[in-house]
Amino acid sequence: MLLSKRVLAMQFSPIRKLNKFGFTAIEDGKKLYWLNIGQPDLETPECFMEAIRNYNNKVLEYEQSGGYTGLLDAIIGYFNHYGVEFIRDQIIPVNGASEGLNMIFTSILNPGEKVMMAEPFYTNYATFCAAAGGQIVPIQTKAEDGYFWADRARLEAAYREGIKAICCINPGNPTGNVLSIDDMRTVGEFAKEHDLWIIADEVYREFTFDGKTPVTFGQLPEYADRVIIVESVSKRYSACGARVGAVLSKNPEIMEAMLKLAQARLCSPTLEQVGAAELYKMDAAYYEEVKCIYEARRDAAYEEISKIPGVVCQKPGGSFYLMAKLPVDDAEKFLMFMLTEFEDNGETVNFSPAEGFYSTPGAGRDEIRIAYVLSPEKMRRAAELIRLGLESYKARA
Repeated sequence: MLLSKRVLAMQFSPIRKLNKFGFTAIEDGKKLYWLNIGQPDLETPECFMEAIRNYNNKVLEYEQSGGYTGLLDAIIGYFNHYGVEFIRDQIIPVNGASEGLNMIFTSILNPGEKVMMAEPFYTNYATFCAAAGGQIVPIQTKAEDGYFWADRARLEAAYREGIKAICCINPGNPTGNVLSIDDMRTVGEFAKEHDLWIIADEVYREFTFDGKTPVTFGQLPEYADRVIIVESVSKRYSACGARVGAVLSKNPEIMEAMLKLAQARLCSPTLEQVGAAELYKMDAAYYEEVKCIYEARRDAAYEEISKIPGVVCQKPGGSFYLMAKLPVDDAEKFLMFMLTEFEDNGETVNFSPAEGFYSTPGAGRDEIRIAYVLSPEKMRRAAELIRLGLESYKARA
């Protein structure tokens, strides 16, 4: 019996595939700093738990495929703070942003068609796209200029026949690159001229640092007919396990297509939607507090990583990821050394080798992504371990 060529061509997640060696390191008595997965350690807001505890329906029924109206209305209220108006029919809750992206690609791609996006990109995009029979066309970037990509020359250089959409992760995962509203207009004009969908993955929207104001593609009404916004409660509210996201668009055709798929999987989880509705009602003070926490963690990680001789690393402007180009030939081999051979005072670290965040063969082999999801003190120590590990690794070589 044979598997499909489509699934055989997919890669395992570079974020998770070496986790077993991390667990072995812990079993061997080491303390491990987990920097490979974007799992916040902040407490999930109590309003989420309270809403679920107070749910008193006698039967836990299917919710509507188009979503729990309480959540739809809460999302509408949230976007009203950005000056953007949606109605219920323009929103579909999904089982995390991941399901939303899968449904979007299934809705817009025919076999062999393409989407373009800046690389490095969140690695699972390659899987989502391949599952729909499509492929990614990369917009190439450089570590030396902070992975910036939203200029017309780079967009035109990457464009080719058969591209249906341009994907924008803003703020960026894994790079932390942040698009301004003018950058977004550049993308919008390019998409309009080439008749492309704009898939706006904005799950880190509020995590913009150094005084930058959070923005959304929804604030550009001139591109509303082609913009598809992807939402999630996972990172913003430290509720990764809830698996609640949403897809929003003012284009009725894409929403009708999405509803077909939503009906096929019946509904998003009822209880989690009830809890998520309360999260979307939180006031601005919550976002400011969380942003300050991550900005402090960013600063600690960046300061320590920058001490590594030969490293190339620009301070990220948002999300909670940092990319670093290390003086090694293969970051995955270096990580294996860190997990299986290295320790300093019984401690070591796990991060993500970055090659799997690229579609260009061989690109990113000397780069890593770290998630600064631990306290500033722990981030400094984890970054120090990377520096000490590099010294030991190069001495051994």
